[in-house]
Amino acid sequence: MSMQFAFGNREDKDKVEKGSDFTPKFGEDGLIPAVAQDSSTGEILMVAYMNDEALRQTIEKQEAVYYSRSRNTLWHKGATSGHIQKIIEIRTDCDQDVVLLKVKQIGPGCCHVGYGSCFYREVPIEDEPSKMIQNNIVQLNHCAEQTYDPKEVY
Repeated sequence: MSMQFAFGNREDKDKVEKGSDFTPKFGEDGLIPAVAQDSSTGEILMVAYMNDEALRQTIEKQEAVYYSRSRNTLWHKGATSGHIQKIIEIRTDCDQDVVLLKVKQIGPGCCHVGYGSCFYREVPIEDEPSKMIQNNIVQLNHCAEQTYDPKEVY
């Protein structure tokens, strides 16, 4: 059984910024960025997008549902891998144009290439910036190990 609810009206800036109505601001493409954060460690796991329906389903299912821009379809995180994201808390920023999902990540990771977080590489910040450049391209460092083999999951 589906819940019936509406998002708030965005006409009054003061109400959007200081009021209690959830009034998400979807972009011209109909999407809002969604940051998934591990609720116990604070680690940022991934950034994805939601449309109106994905956000509604996330609230209803209490599991992360995103909108896949590459496939142009809803994407229930973990539907294939089993690595679902249980919603612990949903926050929004001051002008409500981003959502933060504090989640309990089920399974060994959320990244489709086998890492616990999609942020498994870093841009090195060196005392000598030339040390991080090869062939005029900044080189990334891996800062995490794979937590599962994606070939076995997908």
